[in-house]
Formats: sequence, structure tokens, C-alpha cells
Amino acid sequence: MFSAAIPFPDIGPDVFTIDLGAFSFSLRWYALAYIAGILIGWRLVLRALKTPRLWPADTSPLKHAQLDDLLTWIIIGVIVGGRLGFVLFYQPSYYLANPIEIPMVWQGGMSFHGGFLGVVLVVWWFCSRNNLPIAQIADAMAFAAPAGLLLGRLANFVNAELWGRPSTVPWAVIFPGESAQDCPAVEGLCARHPSQLYEAGMEGLILGVLLLLLVWRGGWLKKPGQIAGLFFAGYGLSRFIAEFFRQADAQFISAANPMGYVLHAGGYGLSMGQLLSLPMILAGLVTIVWARNRA
Repeated sequence: MFSAAIPFPDIGPDVFTIDLGAFSFSLRWYALAYIAGILIGWRLVLRALKTPRLWPADTSPLKHAQLDDLLTWIIIGVIVGGRLGFVLFYQPSYYLANPIEIPMVWQGGMSFHGGFLGVVLVVWWFCSRNNLPIAQIADAMAFAAPAGLLLGRLANFVNAELWGRPSTVPWAVIFPGESAQDCPAVEGLCARHPSQLYEAGMEGLILGVLLLLLVWRGGWLKKPGQIAGLFFAGYGLSRFIAEFFRQADAQFISAANPMGYVLHAGGYGLSMGQLLSLPMILAGLVTIVWARNRA
């Protein structure tokens, strides 16, 4: 029993529901987080584009109409990449046996790393097609992204999903549901790290504020690639740290591997999230060095 644990707040997954008998519509917090994150990111980029002094040669790299077109492709990249990333990285055998369920995104199952790769591909394609400076566009996408990450992780918390490992810290939360209470080593109610909030703080708030300060006060957009590199490395590091507190996905957990490591030896190992974050950290550091040494 965790006497100091915090009961999960009485918040449902839906913001509101309209029930008209034969037809009903629900707006979920997770969908609202996606919508609000995209709109906030769009406004941040638009404001930066209207401030030419931030960019190399005091010239904005993108027109308003081009930003709107790019936004459409980014949404496609996030959804398609996020879904395919979840399918390939986390449950390939299940979806190989049930391919008809791959496009059923409403059932849940999205991967940030897959969505990230999807955005990288569509940004590269869009810049190549329109002869735009890819490093500068990547910077713009990078400082806009943490707002969506912050809201998305808060929505994960509201949905009582992606919770953390069992814990006795005073701020541990008793999440509802049989899966959240499946803690063999715990007697009574099982409290867990609110790892969604840890990620919201690191990936969203801290990283987002740092990037915006460097954009508006540090002049980092003057050397294209720096902001994008810091985002890659910052997200990768934040996710790597958060994985120490986050419960591994059920398909990776077994009696022989209770921590859910995908690579492990001698009691230590890496989770899938950590394994996927290492290339991001390396790519981010390499990108920053490349940007700073570029003539």
C-alpha cells in the first residue's frame, strides 16, 4: 500500500460528447492536443518568419503560403510516420498477422520516432521540390515542435496511458485499470511514476523554452542547423532519461525480462525508447557541430 500516493484525478478521455441518438461525436483530449500543438507551432513559425532579423542575411526562408502548404504535409508525415513507426518498432509480428488494422489509428498506437522520421522525409521532399533551404526549414520545425510534445504528453496523462514504473515517491500516482494495477511485487494499490508529466516537462517545457530563447535572444537561427540539432539531441536525451521511469510496453515484458529491455546483459539494458533515442542524440550533436563549423 502506498499511503503517500496521489489518486488519479477524475478526468475522462473526452473533452465533450455530443449524443444525438443515432449519431454521437466525442472530442478527445489527445486529438485536441494534436490540433492545439499544430496551431501553436504554426503561429510560432509564422511569427519568426515575420521577423527577418532572426534569419541569415536578414531574410526569411519561407513565405506564408508555403508554410501553410508545408503544414498539410507535416500533418500527413506525423500521422503516417507515427503509425508505421509503432507498427514496425513495437508490434511488427501482431500487425504482420493483422495488416488490416495498420491504418486504424483511432484504436491507438503512435510512435514519436516514427512520426519524426515521417516529418523529416516530407520536409526534405517539400524543400527539394520548392528549392527551399532545408536546414533553415528544419530549424523552424524544430523550435515549433515542443509545444505539441508538451500537450501530447499531458494528454497521455489524462488518458491514463504510458504510465511509469511502480514507485514509492510521494508524487506517485495510482492510475486506474487492471493493467496499471498489475504490479506483482506490490501489495494493495500500485502507485507509479507519472512519467508522462516528466516527459512533458523535459521534452516540452524545458526544451521548448530553451529553443525559443536561443531563437529570439541567442541568434541561433543565423547558423542554419543549430536549432534542429539541439532539438534532435535534446529530445533524444529527454526521452532516454524518461525511459528509466517509464513502464516498458507489455510486449517486451516477460518473466525472464521484467524490465522490458530490448538489449540487456548482467541486469542492465536499454528499452526500445532508449535504443531509438541514441541515434537522435548522435545526429543532433553531429548536426550542431556541422552547423557551427559551416562557412
